[in-house]
Amino acid sequence: MAPPCSPRRPISAPCFLICFLLGFVAGLFFFAHRHLHLDHQLPLPSAPEAVTDPHPLPPPAPKPAQPKLLLVVTPTRARPLQAYYLRRLAHTLRLAPSPLLWLVVEDGAATPETAALLRGCGVMYRHLSSPAPEPPQEPRRRRQDLPVDSRARRRNAALDHIEHHRLHGIVYFADETNVYSLDLFHHLRQIRSFGTWPVAMLAPGKSKTILAGPVCNGSRVVGWHTAEKTRSLHRFHVDMSGFAFSSTMLWDTNNRAHQAWNYIRLLDTVKQGFQVTTFIEQLVEDETHMEGIPAGCSKIMNFHLHMEDRDLLYPKGWQITENLDVVIPLNQEGSTRV
Repeated sequence: MAPPCSPRRPISAPCFLICFLLGFVAGLFFFAHRHLHLDHQLPLPSAPEAVTDPHPLPPPAPKPAQPKLLLVVTPTRARPLQAYYLRRLAHTLRLAPSPLLWLVVEDGAATPETAALLRGCGVMYRHLSSPAPEPPQEPRRRRQDLPVDSRARRRNAALDHIEHHRLHGIVYFADETNVYSLDLFHHLRQIRSFGTWPVAMLAPGKSKTILAGPVCNGSRVVGWHTAEKTRSLHRFHVDMSGFAFSSTMLWDTNNRAHQAWNYIRLLDTVKQGFQVTTFIEQLVEDETHMEGIPAGCSKIMNFHLHMEDRDLLYPKGWQITENLDVVIPLNQEGSTRV
């Protein structure tokens, strides 16, 4: 006879609770596995579409290009009407658009009268000096071999300063005796390399006005205005105040058409009247490398005046320290009181 089986033990409450919790956690793990994207094979939800603005902001405007620097070169010397000429030109330059640098070059040492005038002109300037050349060693040297125009030496001193300090801009020779319109300084910044325009000139006899400068078809130079009898000897019929050029042409041969010259300066040993054409020949080869401004070259923007003041007298330092030679006393008896 088999022995009787032992009775089954009842499941205790702690074991039942543990089994229940394990089953509950296992069920939660299945749902968490799907919703938390723990399975890398399941595709991720697509990104929400960007909300389009019905009134989009316009793109930022590009920054305007920095205007070119105007390098205005003015040779000057001590004489009776020097203060008048410099003040008149300073008033014009003060109204011209900036940036502008006025290079005033004096003959010989810089004078305190000119320095005081420039300090109060209201224009950014640099006061330069051009020392006089040493006398020739040969006493029998002919007079025609000496430099004819000392203004060429002063202009070269300004070119030395521009090249030494690498001043990037448009170089313009503005004599103090000339008259300039503000339109000229606006058009100067349009020059890319070398620009020219016609100039109205008062004839030496002051009896008529002539033109000197280019004849243009648009911005292309096709001819020249001239009334000179020696026109066949000139290559370019341009006045000294009728052209401007980029300062980089002085030291960078890649920025000029004519690469045969390494040292570009005015030649003070040539006859007066030929300095302009010999200087321009160092910058350009022909008219195809010039640009006429404005288009058509039909506008006169400056005037070249022949003014002489050799016989005039003026007080030193422009200050009166003594009474004049003739003093007319006031007539106290004949005057009436108001």
